[in-house]
Order: sequence, then structure tokens, then C-alpha cells
Amino acid sequence: MSMHIALVDTVHPLLAERLVAAGHRVTALHHLDDIALAGALVDVEGIVVRSRELPGDLLRHAVSLCFVARVGSGLESIDRAYCQAAGVRVLNSPEGNRDGVGEWCVGHLLALLKHSHRANAQVHAGLWEREGNRGTDLFGRTVGIIGFGQMGSAFAEKLAGFGVRILAHDLYRTDMPATVEAVDLERLQAECDVISLHLPLTPETRHYADARFFGRLTRPVWFLNSSRGGVVHTAALLDALDAGTVTAAALDVLEYERADLSSLDPTIDPASQRRLFAHDRVILTPHIAGVTHEGKVKMAQVLADKILAAFP
Repeated sequence: MSMHIALVDTVHPLLAERLVAAGHRVTALHHLDDIALAGALVDVEGIVVRSRELPGDLLRHAVSLCFVARVGSGLESIDRAYCQAAGVRVLNSPEGNRDGVGEWCVGHLLALLKHSHRANAQVHAGLWEREGNRGTDLFGRTVGIIGFGQMGSAFAEKLAGFGVRILAHDLYRTDMPATVEAVDLERLQAECDVISLHLPLTPETRHYADARFFGRLTRPVWFLNSSRGGVVHTAALLDALDAGTVTAAALDVLEYERADLSSLDPTIDPASQRRLFAHDRVILTPHIAGVTHEGKVKMAQVLADKILAAFP
């Protein structure tokens, strides 16, 4: 089955090469704005996207559309309700960058525990503060993972060898590996020293970690979010940091990020943004946990495999 497939974002060339080799026609449309793109989608049967928003009003112009495939994991930029109603299959490739995300989580958890970012800045400023940077060992701690899909399970795998106990909470999965114990949220909040979020952004998960969530913690935690910024209510997290409920946090994603993941929007709660950027117990990175050289290739490979399997 030969299809016309449009690339509406720049992606690794391996993906187009695989599709063309299988007999499909691939057209690069990433340079078009939405108005021009709408006209160009008329005869398109497949769309490959990375971070561009694809609302139903745009997708409906592709009257022969069979699938939308995202290079990455999150699907919030795609109008899935429209796709479901129109019989359009939605594919993604979280398997491709799971290792990068898992490694980011381990690396930044260790950075929080060992104060490495703060100590690095101090030494560059000419300070040699040892006692003030006394760290905490990860060994013997209990790590809570909320959301045990590709990313959450990758983090658990990377923790092997650190001598930690791992609890996981996932509403849709209870079949955990032998090294992981499935628990309800209340128990995870009561027993964990570390909490890491690995949730998709949906109406149900927006501000999942809010004041009520942090208020139910029974001990101070180190907090990680590498999923989507909107699952954390940042003002509530800052209050928890100031109250000592959260010892320190590492965030790769912020709720102030634009929908196309291109930058931050300074108009979204600017007061909380200023508080966040000034906080000395928060490590921030610009949505790069899964952005690795290897992950870019793997995501293209995985997505090509899925497209070709679904539409041989």
C-alpha cells in the first residue's frame, strides 16, 4: 500500500528514507504556515509531526488521512478526539528516547542529593564550601515513580545497582517488574523519599501535583518532573519548597512552556515564574531529558517500524 506522507516538522532523515524505501511518497511541508499547510494536506494519507500543533480544524483538510505519527512520546499537541472520530490512527515513539529520560532522572536526582550544581557555581565564583555542601546518599532511599510507562520504567531500570526501594503508582498498570512494588498513591506519598512524575498531559493530569498533593506527603521529598510541565502546579511546588515539604526539585519541563515546545511564555503567571527562576533549590533544564543524539535516531527508527507495520 503506497501512501502520500507529509512531514510537518523537521525530523531525522532516517524516517523519510525508510518510508521511501518501502514505496511511500514523502513530502516535506514543515516550512508552510497553517494556512498553506491546510491546502497541501488535501491528498495526504499520513502525517509525521514532532512538536507542531495539529488541531482538528487543520487535520480535517486531509480528507484521506489514515494516520498521524509523532516523533516523541506526548500526544497533547494532536487533536486525538478528532482522530478517533475520523478513524485516524495515532502513533508515537516513546521507546526511542526512554533511555535518555531515564538517565536524566538519575543524573539530576544525584545532582540534587550531592548539591553538584550549587557547588559548581560556588567554585567558579572562587568559593570552597565543603561542609555547606554535605550531600545525601541515594542508597537505602525509597523512590516513588508515578506513571510506569516507557519513561517511568526506564527510570526504574537505571536505578538498578543504587540499592533503592522502588514504589510505583499507575492507574493503568499493576504488572510491575520484580524490583518494583505497585502501590496506591496514598502509600507512595507516605513512604517515599523521592517522587518522580512520568505522566502524559491530559485534562485529568493537569496540575496533578497541586497543593493537595504536596500536603499529603508525610516526609520531605526530592521531586523530579521530566514529563510535561502542566502536570505540576508550579506555585504549589514553590510553596512546598518554602515550607520544607519538598527538599529540592529538578524540572525538565515547565507549565509555562508554549504548546509547540519552542520556548517559554512569559505572560503565564509571571510572578510564579520569577519565584521559580530565583529559587536556589531547583534545577531547571529546557525540555532536554529525551533530547539525545541516540534518541533522535531511535525515535525515527521506532516510528518507521510502527508506520510500516500498521500500513504494510
